[in-house]
Amino acid sequence: MSMFQSFRNLSPRTRLGLGVGFIAWGTIGLYLSDRAEKKFGLEATERDREALPRITIVEREGKS
Repeated sequence: MSMFQSFRNLSPRTRLGLGVGFIAWGTIGLYLSDRAEKKFGLEATERDREALPRITIVEREGKS
């Protein structure tokens, strides 16, 4: 039985709970990853930012 079929066999309430749990897990992870970068000193420095390639925006002519 595939994982998708196993998921589909769960009750609708359980599937909703899992979905909300995954969304909460992702949101918490995004929030905590920024704090972890600061705590462990992994933030980008100005020197790191200067080493990034520059992006040049070119306007397209014709269609508006």
